[in-house]
Amino acid sequence: MSFGKHNDEGFTGLEAAIVLIAFVVVAAVFSYVVLGAGFFTTQKAQETVYKGVEQATTNIQMIGNVYGKASTPSAGIDEIRFSIGLAPGAPSVNLEKMNIIVSTKDFGPYTLTWISTNPVADKNFNVTKDGKGGASNSTMIAGDQMEIRFSTTVIPKDTKVNIEMRPGVGAALPFSKTTPPAIDTNNVLY
Repeated sequence: MSFGKHNDEGFTGLEAAIVLIAFVVVAAVFSYVVLGAGFFTTQKAQETVYKGVEQATTNIQMIGNVYGKASTPSAGIDEIRFSIGLAPGAPSVNLEKMNIIVSTKDFGPYTLTWISTNPVADKNFNVTKDGKGGASNSTMIAGDQMEIRFSTTVIPKDTKVNIEMRPGVGAALPFSKTTPPAIDTNNVLY
């Protein structure tokens, strides 16, 4: 046995195996991190797409006519009523978060907010289920038909009224109607 010579051939193979195992472990950890980041990014992108579709779709639709009531017909219309419902497959709508914007060539635009009692002119709107009196409803679910009612600055005959409903979630629903040439107590806006 000679102490001057060392045989390192066996250790070289062992060292190579250790280095190879270290590379495999580092590559596995790196790939786990990359895959985790990819899954997280994909999930966030999917949430963004779903939120965008939810915001872009119109959940509310008009049902029937828009009516104008006049307490003094010679002056003009001072209350507007119309019915709304949900589009098929639409989720429920929180009416407390909805705003209604009203304007004509002579006034506005002004924003109406939900109120559970009688609306104040140019400030609030009230919602009742199926046009029946009673307490104002704050949530509309599938199958509901809700009547919206609000008082407004007097709108004279032959005047175009612009109304836009902006729910808390979903697309706005704008529409325009015109008061009739002769105003009665109850009128259909066309």
